[in-house]
Amino acid sequence: MGTDAVGGGGYRRTVTPPRTATGSATPSARGGSRRRGARPSGTELLAAAVGAVPGGTARPGQQQMTTAIEECVTSGEHLLVQAGTGTGKSLAYLAPALTVDGPVVVSTATLALQSQLVDHDLPRLADAVEPLLGRRPTFAVLKGRHHYLCLARLDNSTEDEPEDTLFDAPAARPGGGTKWLGEAGRLGKQIERLRDWAEKTDTGDRDELDPGVDDQAWRLVSMPSRECVGAARCPFGAECFAEASRARAREADIVVTNHSLLAVDMLADRHIVPPHKLLIVDEAHELADRVSSAAQAELVPELIDRTTRRARTLLRPETADALTAAGDALAVGLAEAPAGRLTAGLPTPLREACTLLDAATRAALDAIGEIKSDDPDPVRKQQAKAALDDLSTTAQRLLEEADHDVAWVEKNDSGSRRALVVAPLSVAGTLATHLYDERTVVATSATLALGGRFDTVARALGLDAPPPAPPSPAAAAQAARTAPGRPVAEAPGRRLTDDTNPGSVVPATEGPGWRSLDVGSPFDYARQGILYVAAHLPRPSVSGLPDAAGEELLGLVEALGGRTLGLFSSRRAATQAAELLRARTDLPVLLQGEEALPLLVRRFREERSSCLFGVMSLWQGVDVPGDACQLVVIDRLPFPRPDEPLAAARAAAVDAGGGSGFAAVSVPIAAVRLAQGVGRLIRATGDKGVVAVLDSRLETARGYGPFLRRSLPPFWYTTRPEVARGALQRLATT
Repeated sequence: MGTDAVGGGGYRRTVTPPRTATGSATPSARGGSRRRGARPSGTELLAAAVGAVPGGTARPGQQQMTTAIEECVTSGEHLLVQAGTGTGKSLAYLAPALTVDGPVVVSTATLALQSQLVDHDLPRLADAVEPLLGRRPTFAVLKGRHHYLCLARLDNSTEDEPEDTLFDAPAARPGGGTKWLGEAGRLGKQIERLRDWAEKTDTGDRDELDPGVDDQAWRLVSMPSRECVGAARCPFGAECFAEASRARAREADIVVTNHSLLAVDMLADRHIVPPHKLLIVDEAHELADRVSSAAQAELVPELIDRTTRRARTLLRPETADALTAAGDALAVGLAEAPAGRLTAGLPTPLREACTLLDAATRAALDAIGEIKSDDPDPVRKQQAKAALDDLSTTAQRLLEEADHDVAWVEKNDSGSRRALVVAPLSVAGTLATHLYDERTVVATSATLALGGRFDTVARALGLDAPPPAPPSPAAAAQAARTAPGRPVAEAPGRRLTDDTNPGSVVPATEGPGWRSLDVGSPFDYARQGILYVAAHLPRPSVSGLPDAAGEELLGLVEALGGRTLGLFSSRRAATQAAELLRARTDLPVLLQGEEALPLLVRRFREERSSCLFGVMSLWQGVDVPGDACQLVVIDRLPFPRPDEPLAAARAAAVDAGGGSGFAAVSVPIAAVRLAQGVGRLIRATGDKGVVAVLDSRLETARGYGPFLRRSLPPFWYTTRPEVARGALQRLATT
């Protein structure tokens, strides 16, 4: 039985010693067994894992990836691996990970992949390789501290300040406004349910709470890392769920985490994720953006107000009033400033607000002083100090107006959000300094080779990459003969080769300390799918869905009879497309935003004649194999919008240096997004269908059209609408 622990507020919970890792009984099982006898190789472990899958067969690309990872672990080189859909890349990197001493860290961008690894791939792998290893390998999930229930916060939850309960800040909740008594009662019921759950849960992980609670309730019982006083000073430190998760991670063979926590770990000198020799970054095309988000900071009037009320009992009235005045000044400055990037420095009202805030927060921090061992409430004091320190640091950063930062004013349509935001212009230097030191990094994704090369992504990930070599005379001559825009008269289509795509495998690129590998895909894209570009349509110029593009969409969908995933550049275009099809067909049309997305995807999968239309979150979040999705329509090339502050600032910096910001920034962003969207079509070896791009620039733009096409799988390529409609009509009869 466990023992009892009592916190300062009288809250009592039975303490159960934490498990070391999923599927593990003791920490010593890992190190001792692993070193006895001859250790199996990664390829042997992969073979065992594949053999344990019903109908599992060896895949050359999967084997090639496993071998390359083993080689890089031995040599210390870093590796970029492009592994197309269907490769089985998860097993390809998990198998060699079990040959490395100590924890191996696997980082993912999405919860879907994290769940797939933890709930399916890792348990199956552990079962399959246990006879070879002589023990069952262990794994653990590591998330940010705020994902875990904090018993100290739960102990104080009934005594929290008014802003955390009855009078919460408007920006913290959808729709804004002050919380009314009915909502406060609902919040209290959720807290009581969390108290009951705290007695039962072994992990305190929010994702295991079913049914869940809303964000406002969870904020009252969780602790951001910056506000944590530390296990040694906390009355609940001995039973802390977050500390237990770190303990399990230190003893596991494989630790699964996410890009956001990995980024925070790098920015915090790598003291969160346990020490390790091998880091595997899956969905690596997302990493730079997640690091940029982690390094981003903002000032919001409501946050200043909430921080002031939280710290007020620790401050003299005049010090608290100075904080309130700074928040009011920021609100006025944001109301006057238009949304968008601040290209000429901070406007005077915002500069004055930041100056006031910097002075007020410094005074408040001095007044609170250091946290001592005999402080009666160290948790609450640390929370106030952390919030004030964040505000002070952000205000100073904005006032500095450094060349390496970008600042902008952000507002939403409803007016409930107003923020002054600052983010790094580039994170390549941060990654170069912190990502690769003292560990081997394997970065993998289905979309790493942009324009047929790895160098663009390599540079974004902080690696030294050589400039692309000029094309050979033969390649240049062939490109001229098949230049974009020239009709292909003799055949209904052509394979995406030579000028448009080098085939299923991209040539390797390497640089100092790293190399690359494209293991291709088991899919025969040229036989399974067609890439149709509507080159006859006018170049898109207005927002929304142009009439000509709408008619083209209608003809394609009618030829197939539904089964269409529509990926649109704006909500307005998606809505117009849905209204058009609803008015002129009897097909069920599902529109993102009208119901919860998981429900829409399930209906799309189950209703054979349905269409699902949506915006950017659908471009990489939908996996519908089989004949439920046989037409993917993309309304226009997904370049970043001109008002996206970071992309615009990065492009401007390249322009100022004499380069092309559009080519260096906007085109690679579009290439990744386009490849992700196109990848929704072929998800299994039996899938067939058409990808239709209603943006003629993919064919006619001589500068970037070939680059974008080289970033896509090698589909059969055509610009002839009758070929696309004919293929869809044939699919409709199957």
